[in-house]
Amino acid sequence: MTNGYELYGAEVSYFTGKVRAYLRYKKIPFVETIANREVYKTVIMPRVGWPVIPVMVTPEGDTLQDSTDIIDALEVRFPDPSIYPATPRQRLAALLLEVYGDEWLKIPAMHYRWTKNREFAIAEFGRLSRPDLPVEAQHKIGEEMAKPFAGALPALGCTETSGPAIERSYEGLLAELDAHFAHHDYLFGSRPSIGDFGLIGPLYAHQYRDPASGELMKRVAPHVAKWVERMMKPPHPKEGEFLSGDDVPDTLMPVLQRMMREYLPVLLATAEQFKAFLAAQPDVASGEKELPRAIGMHDFTLEGVTEKRAVFLFDLWMFQRPLDYLRSLEGADSEAVGKLLNMAGGEAMMAFPDYPRLARRNFKHALA
Repeated sequence: MTNGYELYGAEVSYFTGKVRAYLRYKKIPFVETIANREVYKTVIMPRVGWPVIPVMVTPEGDTLQDSTDIIDALEVRFPDPSIYPATPRQRLAALLLEVYGDEWLKIPAMHYRWTKNREFAIAEFGRLSRPDLPVEAQHKIGEEMAKPFAGALPALGCTETSGPAIERSYEGLLAELDAHFAHHDYLFGSRPSIGDFGLIGPLYAHQYRDPASGELMKRVAPHVAKWVERMMKPPHPKEGEFLSGDDVPDTLMPVLQRMMREYLPVLLATAEQFKAFLAAQPDVASGEKELPRAIGMHDFTLEGVTEKRAVFLFDLWMFQRPLDYLRSLEGADSEAVGKLLNMAGGEAMMAFPDYPRLARRNFKHALA
């Protein structure tokens, strides 16, 4: 037993920001420990088996990893107020925006970090890993630590060809969110939802906190910057309400339309490629071998520009959440979300093809 919840992460970390914002809003007592080299060696690797953050250790000594798993485990323990809207349109939209923030917004987050904020990120990585060393030594360590992150840009589809399109898409999203947050504190009223927590990962750790990206956000989308600040330092923890009448504000429709236009085709292609991959890999399909993180490359289109990116299976695990919820609805509730998806240009989600279910085992994705 420990005295409370222990969060191992970093300010520079995308998904630590998501969990930290949740803990603060729910007023869950926790202590955050910076994941430096010693913490990876003595805590994270022995408990998880691979280097990743955030990691949470419960008072009982159990280990939680992955921001969605951490939040859902804590929602069981601290259910009030729920971050999941109870009504169908809001709940589906919140689940969709969590996936969008968690998985798709990695593209602009990584593009901006490693093309606009590279020196800042290197300095942060070095300071995080070895706070005991002088700045020059930290910088060398930061450069080494940065290599796998910056080297992941092509796999995400971040190239010189796609860079201008990524920036047009992201600045378009900022404008859409700014128009929404000019009238609403959070996505669905005065209480943050799981959708807000999905978006805060990229929009805080990379886009607000990194200096060049932060300047851009504060200049062109000041209401988004104020939302980030509310999320990270909630003025009214454990308070607020979702909008009445299952209202999904009109100001959110451009954001949902952007998600469906940019990301839904990628999810559809990923599902089909996943099925083909398993058919060609019987040792993986039978469970003899672990699932890889990615299964080849495919094309995606952003702002009229087509580029290649890796086919990531984790996206399908996350997408199971809104997809399962959609398929659980009947009658008037199903009709209501169907109309919402039609307005968002997401009709294809209503007939999304079945694919082998994914689960999380030993802190990795696996066939269910």
